[in-house]
Amino acid sequence: MKTIYEVQQLLKRFGTFIYTGDRIGDLELMEEELRELNGYGIIDQKEYTAALMVIRGELRKERQK
Repeated sequence: MKTIYEVQQLLKRFGTFIYTGDRIGDLELMEEELRELNGYGIIDQKEYTAALMVIRGELRKERQK
């Protein structure tokens, strides 16, 4: 998993669509959703870690702007 699009597709598989119009807000909500999915054991640790790294990288880029 290397892009936000791939993270969105992962979340979509579980019925989660996130779009608020605020890029940073969207990324934070995606991170929260991933934590919940991981906490319930719905996604495996490898998917969770990969998606989390992508989101954190994007958050870092957005906050540097």
